[in-house]
Amino acid sequence: MTSFDEVFQSSVENPEAFWAEAAKSITWYKEYDKILDDSNPPFYKWFPGGKMNTCYNAIDRHVENGRADQVAIIYDSPVTDTLLKITYKELLEKVSTFAGALASQGVGKGDTVVIYMPMIPEAAVAMLACARLGAIHSVVFGGFAPHELAIRIDHAQPKVIVTASGAIEGVKTLEYKPLVDSAIEQSTHEVSKVILFQRDFVKSTMIDGRDLDWVELVSNSQPADCVEVDATDPLYILYTSGTTGMPKGVLRDNGGHAVALHWSMKNLYDIDPGDVWWSASDVGWVVGHSYIVYAPLLQGSTTVFYEGKPIGTPDAGAFWRVISEHKVKALFTAPTAFRAIKKEDPEGKFFEKYDTSCFECLYLAGERLDPDTLHWAEDLLKVPVIDHWWQTETGWAIVGNCRGIEELPVKEGSPTKALPGYDVRIVDDDGEVVPKGTEGNIVCKLPLPPGTLTTLWRNDDRYIQSYMTKFPGYYETSDGGFIDEDGYVFVMGRMDDVINIAGHRLSTGAMEEIISNHPDVAECAVFGADDQLKGQLPVGLFVVKAGVTRDGDEIKKELVKMVREAIGPIACFRDACQVVRLPKTRSGKILRGTMRSIANSKEYRMPSTIDDPSILDEITEYLTKMGYGKK
Repeated sequence: MTSFDEVFQSSVENPEAFWAEAAKSITWYKEYDKILDDSNPPFYKWFPGGKMNTCYNAIDRHVENGRADQVAIIYDSPVTDTLLKITYKELLEKVSTFAGALASQGVGKGDTVVIYMPMIPEAAVAMLACARLGAIHSVVFGGFAPHELAIRIDHAQPKVIVTASGAIEGVKTLEYKPLVDSAIEQSTHEVSKVILFQRDFVKSTMIDGRDLDWVELVSNSQPADCVEVDATDPLYILYTSGTTGMPKGVLRDNGGHAVALHWSMKNLYDIDPGDVWWSASDVGWVVGHSYIVYAPLLQGSTTVFYEGKPIGTPDAGAFWRVISEHKVKALFTAPTAFRAIKKEDPEGKFFEKYDTSCFECLYLAGERLDPDTLHWAEDLLKVPVIDHWWQTETGWAIVGNCRGIEELPVKEGSPTKALPGYDVRIVDDDGEVVPKGTEGNIVCKLPLPPGTLTTLWRNDDRYIQSYMTKFPGYYETSDGGFIDEDGYVFVMGRMDDVINIAGHRLSTGAMEEIISNHPDVAECAVFGADDQLKGQLPVGLFVVKAGVTRDGDEIKKELVKMVREAIGPIACFRDACQVVRLPKTRSGKILRGTMRSIANSKEYRMPSTIDDPSILDEITEYLTKMGYGKK
């Protein structure tokens, strides 16, 4: 058996040969002219000249090669009491017909389509139908408020929006249509068509001439064939929080994406064709794109589409039921889900009710895995619990434990070693590599492997500025950490203002922009405080304008409402406090990092440039009253 270290060395010493071998697993209409075009760094292109289609690789080829009757998608929805199994043959029919429906509305190669859907199979059908036509999809998480959706509509400029009438969130019904209508009203880009999937529990009013009923449209549409695209053509745009209010549109290509994701299913997750795989995330996030829809289908495995929660739908045994009922081999979710289950059922009594002998491994990612949750899951499940680390930008794991190659010993606090293809280094602020065990900036030597971002949608300059400028020759992850003597990577947290709420990356800068629009607020700061359940939660401190005498609690309620309306409940912004002043450097920079350290009871160095050190005592007092920091 080849060792992990051997595979890794071959990937960084001769990446072209390594990925040429991996590319043999993808069906090409025309083979690529070369493996890597590195003539215009940092805009690297994998498999230029190659012709293929991602949808063909995810569905058609499995039907042609004997998997027609194998289940492709298991839709398990405890919130609507629905269980549906869709074979590869049935999926092909649904996707090709919906692709025909999109084509009938003028959608073709290179056009964009915004998808705003709950966790239903139609979301995957819409994504794959776009890929079939060579159209570029941009899926927006269904929990985002109209303002956020409008920003994405204006930026992606879709020909069509695909949505559903609503979703069930816990016990509440969330209507999508009013949100979509409001977003279209707020956006300057003109949306000519909205295709709407009506769900049984909530019906939407249609706007004549613009809105089309999914079922009616499909019944009058002819199936469409796969369109040949270049390997370097874009597959999708996925917006991720930046350090300003404007989200970044990560652009993924077709060829490199298919090669890398297919490779990862076996080599990282040890999933074979025909295995049942479950990623308990949402299609609106990168995990949903990579590991609910594309990777499992590219591999020819069965993917679980779960519309529910880890608890409350109906109880803390929900995950064990799904694993047992559908013979799930491996589950990938966020630590938050397990913290919620642990809180509800600390002794794991629900787990004992189910036969989970089919289950081989739990993968966790999206936020820091705390030791408590790791050990609780290991003791309960009696299977490997594998932490791994990656980003929206990379599309698949940067650091992880490749069980399909060689399972390495686990070290608490580390997601193990850099994956083949990723040359991970730790550098200081001057870009110099630091000794083993020394903390610094986590970077990846260029070029990045296939499947990672190729640029930002319609913004090459921001791509260079955000990721490639601070450390020339490297991709800047914006995370800090260290690598130990054995090559294990330890990720210590963000170096910027993006915080991680239950595995979802959100910008505190975007929240500050909203708060600063309040007529009574002179200035504000939002930073992340550690939270036992969700990992991090935003905390806001604000200073009012001179002459404002209103009650601070009243203003706080208004600020919470503003953030909720602008970003959505997903921001979890509930905690804010009026302060007399904020700590700053002499040049006027607010010391958010210092306040974050105080809130999280961490040691901090008094910044030499602080304008008035005594203010930190005031801030400590405010945060203590709010329940943060040293009591």
